[in-house]
Amino acid sequence: MGPFEQLRLAQEIIATEAAALNSLAGNLTSTFVDAVAAVRECRGNLIIIGMGKAGLIGQKLVATFASTGTPAHFLHPAEAVHGDLGRVQAGDAVLLLSYSGETEEVTRLLPSLAQLGVPKIAITSSPTSTLAMQSDVVLELGSLVEAGALGLAPSTSTTAMLALGDALALVVSRLRAFTSLDFARFHPAGSLGKKLSRVSDCMRSLSQCRVAHQDRTIREVFIASQLPGRRTGAVMLIDDQQRLTGLFTDSDLARLLEQNKESCFDTEISQFMTSHPICIHENQMLTDAVEILAQRRISELPVVNENNQPVGMIDITDTVALLPTGDSDSTSTIPFPGGEN
Repeated sequence: MGPFEQLRLAQEIIATEAAALNSLAGNLTSTFVDAVAAVRECRGNLIIIGMGKAGLIGQKLVATFASTGTPAHFLHPAEAVHGDLGRVQAGDAVLLLSYSGETEEVTRLLPSLAQLGVPKIAITSSPTSTLAMQSDVVLELGSLVEAGALGLAPSTSTTAMLALGDALALVVSRLRAFTSLDFARFHPAGSLGKKLSRVSDCMRSLSQCRVAHQDRTIREVFIASQLPGRRTGAVMLIDDQQRLTGLFTDSDLARLLEQNKESCFDTEISQFMTSHPICIHENQMLTDAVEILAQRRISELPVVNENNQPVGMIDITDTVALLPTGDSDSTSTIPFPGGEN
């Protein structure tokens, strides 16, 4: 096969699977609603069972359910008959995957599951299969054509299983009012976890920031605010009530040097600070901070508490990987009393 034939075949395979998904979406019935109800009413865990390729899809669905608010575990049907069936408890629900509905390792579990009295949801092709006939809710895939020249390897069928399982998980999640904050609790690592974190989780703590009283001179501030290691490029200035009143950056200092204004170093820093700087509350989302940094084209963003007292700093170098690539209209800043952001 030449390059053209390879591309054509790949397109046909994808188109076959896409057509199956379109058909599946258009033929959903009220049994899907019944399946949603069974999962929502489950007081324990959702146990997902499948063999072979369907089992691999089941393991992926376990991850989807678990990360979107539904406790879920995978049970291998061959291991289940050797003691692992004890993992299924009263209050659980079971989701069984078998395209044919006749997979021996799956169907031989049905009598035992019936004795346990747990709701059984089947994803299968035919409502007359053994699996469908002995399940409480049947999500029918219909007759599907496997992709590829041979039409034998599970492809279209497993794609349809995955899509239907994802739909079930995400609809249940939506009905449970599962939020991005809930999602963040289950994804604390990596860039995804960072995007869903609060500002207080990612900011540089106050001990890593330079803070000074607004009445001190520039020279006094920079002599007293030396910190070991990596530092932020701004000094947060406060009043007698420890409230943030201004910001003086390394760029402000460089500007004075460029203008030969070294004599100003013994002047109160409040004369040269940026009054009422843009800031963000510690309980806001990190994505809010990233939007502000990008839209306002600033490098440091003071973090304050409900009393406008600084508690930390968000530095742009800590959030470069999260900077948005498009425009956004949402900027959740905390206005200073009597001043502009």
